[in-house]
Amino acid sequence: MKINFTAKQLEMTDSLRDYAEKKVGKIEKYLRYEPEAQVTYSRERERMTAEVTLKSGGRTYRASQTSKDMYASIDACVTAIERQIRKNKTRLAKNLREGGIEDIAAGIPAEESVEEEAFDVVRVKRFDIKPMTVEEAILEMNLLNHQFFVFQNRNEDNTFAVVYKRNNGGYGLIESEE
Repeated sequence: MKINFTAKQLEMTDSLRDYAEKKVGKIEKYLRYEPEAQVTYSRERERMTAEVTLKSGGRTYRASQTSKDMYASIDACVTAIERQIRKNKTRLAKNLREGGIEDIAAGIPAEESVEEEAFDVVRVKRFDIKPMTVEEAILEMNLLNHQFFVFQNRNEDNTFAVVYKRNNGGYGLIESEE
């Protein structure tokens, strides 16, 4: 496995490099293709941050952890990436349902796989979508105290559109293409 190291505001020691190579190297057994890793260390006051980015077979896994100890940050990153790989394997297993999953995610036992979180719809709301201008839609959204509002844009041949409040102020508009 090829591992590139970067250190920001921190001196790279041999023991830290060896520890990261050992820990990140263990992930290689879970991947079919030769992975390439980028490990970045940074320090801000008393906080040590480790960031690991792993690329293998067209997939990218990334984790970043901050703690007071750089070794603990590395351990947490490796654990997070292993979790991402298991979750990806579970997702692929659900989609393939055939025996081909062993070729894609070789080496991870099925009993270790993590169930994919369910996306449960907890509320359904129905309403009429009315033709209106963007300004009218923004006024309606503000009257209802919502973060977004769906409408038919009267100025654009009644195409479906969404206006929303932006975090940094102002409004955004999403329009459908026909």
